Amino acid sequence: MLTAIEDGFVAQLPAVPPSPVVVSVPHAGTSTVGFENAISPELDVRCDADLYVDRLYRIGEPQAPPTFVAARLSRFVCDLNRDPDDVGPGAVPMHRDPRNSDGRGFIWAVTTSGAPALARPLSLDDWRARTAIHAAYHDALGRALSRARDRFGYAILVDGHSMPSKGRQGHKDPGRERADVVPGDRDGTSCSPALSQLVGAHFAERGYRVAFNDPYKGGFITAHHGRPADHVHAIQIELRRDLYMDEAAYAITDAGFTRLRATISELLARLQTFRAE
Repeated sequence: MLTAIEDGFVAQLPAVPPSPVVVSVPHAGTSTVGFENAISPELDVRCDADLYVDRLYRIGEPQAPPTFVAARLSRFVCDLNRDPDDVGPGAVPMHRDPRNSDGRGFIWAVTTSGAPALARPLSLDDWRARTAIHAAYHDALGRALSRARDRFGYAILVDGHSMPSKGRQGHKDPGRERADVVPGDRDGTSCSPALSQLVGAHFAERGYRVAFNDPYKGGFITAHHGRPADHVHAIQIELRRDLYMDEAAYAITDAGFTRLRATISELLARLQTFRAE
């Protein structure tokens, strides 16, 4: 069953999951419909989007993973991979306990290059509208994972992302060349070590350079849903954007895209029969 919820994301949640694997793609969306008046008019939302990652995972195609949740809204509306209380005083001045200091939390006030992202500060009602989207997204993921675990005894969450080929001004590694693929398991706490090893080996065997947890260990999604002791395993996969697109033109490069999409399809097939202990 394909279900759109509040126009913020799309979810495919079979009542009887055919696989223990659930795919999440929280940052590929670029829509700001209904929220445009809070976004800086000079902002190109593509600048920090995980463009085309939903297409790499075939979301919306007949060959899509059987169970997935994928954002339609831009992360500049709200970042579904952050805690809803991770906001700064400049973004939500009336928040009771602002805890974000870099301007890129649940509500992004600036881009990773330091450009303004907001047209104005958000009211508490603005913030609550966004937390409702966040809650619905994670409720859908939670239900999908519970159904998978109930049927198979365990569930595997693959959280799909992409990253700039070099660290930007707002990153912790500015100017540094990154590996091709960064599996993030929050330093071994969000999934079985065997699952991390399989994911890393799968990409390495196909010629991609792999670095675990560097510079990304996984965010709210893997931290919130990854509970290996309860047989729910979550791993974040970051892909270098220049593997499949022209980063300056925001355009797909056909050969790289085709190769990477095939690699991801093969990985998801392997994971469907992988037994996470």
